[in-house]
Amino acid sequence: MKPFPRLETPRLVLRELAEADVPRIVALASDHAVARNTLNMPHPYHPDYAHNWLRLTRAAYRQGEGVTFAVELKATGEFIGGIGLKIEPRFDRGEAGYWLGVPYWGQGLMTEALAAVLRFGFEELALNKIMANHTGHNPGSGAVMLKNGMVQEGYFVEHIKRDGEYHDLAQYRLTRREYAQRQAGA
Repeated sequence: MKPFPRLETPRLVLRELAEADVPRIVALASDHAVARNTLNMPHPYHPDYAHNWLRLTRAAYRQGEGVTFAVELKATGEFIGGIGLKIEPRFDRGEAGYWLGVPYWGQGLMTEALAAVLRFGFEELALNKIMANHTGHNPGSGAVMLKNGMVQEGYFVEHIKRDGEYHDLAQYRLTRREYAQRQAGA
């Protein structure tokens, strides 16, 4: 198995999740505002969930089905969230997913992290397409996608059920061709 990748941006380090991250994962993921903006994060969030997340992401990496990074501030080494790609090797496609602790919202940090993951997905994993979704009540996540050149490809009304309510889901994409055009124009 290849060593786990480490990505760096001007303000962030994207690295392998570690057991030492569990207390910080629990602290940040326990905020209901974080959970309600994700499709799968349970609330309330317990340490067992974090340990299980680490096990699942490690297994996915070993099997070539995904790569999930801890997002940490480069200046302090502080864990602030997670980002990853669920990979569908048969179609050379990935689905990006991410979350960030509330104290770090609105600072462009996830925009920076997603740019690194998109670059990794296209340049290192040779993916042809990367998709991402956000719920209709989380336009900030859509802004992160748009700032990275992703294109809204669909909007599904009452597509998911979360906390007993139906929510709309917006789907975005970036293809290898679109990524290359964006890089050439940068």
